[in-house]
Amino acid sequence: MTEFSKQIANAADQVKAAMPKVSFNANGYEIRTQVLAMAKDHEWSDFHAKFAGWEQTVSRDPKTGEVVATVAMPTVPGVEQVLQAAEKFYAFVNGNK
Repeated sequence: MTEFSKQIANAADQVKAAMPKVSFNANGYEIRTQVLAMAKDHEWSDFHAKFAGWEQTVSRDPKTGEVVATVAMPTVPGVEQVLQAAEKFYAFVNGNK
């Protein structure tokens, strides 16, 4: 092996050692964190979709004959809604449902 080949092999070993180790197997904590992030994103996407099309109804009051308009804004998802969605997602991943 020539000196140049040894230097190239040494440089390749240094680059290989400096590269982060890629692991495709996530541990339980990482999986639960990803499921929680998916649940949060799902709940907020649902909220934004509902927010874009507020429910508006117009009806006539039978007693007075006046037109009554009601506007219902969607509720902002809280921790409980996110955790419930996460539990459903996690149950699906585990094959429980």
